[in-house]
Amino acid sequence: MDYTDTKTRAEKGEVNSNLNTEVSENEMKYTIEPSKEEKDWAMFTHLSTFLAFLGIPLANIIAPVIMWQLKKDTMPFAVSQAKECINFQISLMIYAIVSLVLTLIFIGFLGLLITFGLSIVFTIIAALKANEGVNYKYPLTIRFIK
Repeated sequence: MDYTDTKTRAEKGEVNSNLNTEVSENEMKYTIEPSKEEKDWAMFTHLSTFLAFLGIPLANIIAPVIMWQLKKDTMPFAVSQAKECINFQISLMIYAIVSLVLTLIFIGFLGLLITFGLSIVFTIIAALKANEGVNYKYPLTIRFIK
């Protein structure tokens, strides 16, 4: 992930330079508090998944992919949230397909209701956390894109 734009802004004093260190797999990473614009993009990425409820097929995956591609070189926080959002939406799709198959033996109806409810609740939580600048990780998510 390219953090050069955010790092350059921090060096110029354009962003709040509260540096936090996160050690992951013998690798030091520095995170800088995202700008208001990055937080907004991340929040709207999560909320864009609700387009699927308007009847637009696969909009819950396509919209975050578009936002990821638009901001991949300039907004690392928004990009990380877009990838997380895509992973969650693909995971939900898998859970829904499994639940649909299980409806043939009358077990899947509960799974469909739970999947639907979790998609709404976790997406709202993710949008609120992204607006606060928190790098939110959805629970129950298979990480296809890193």
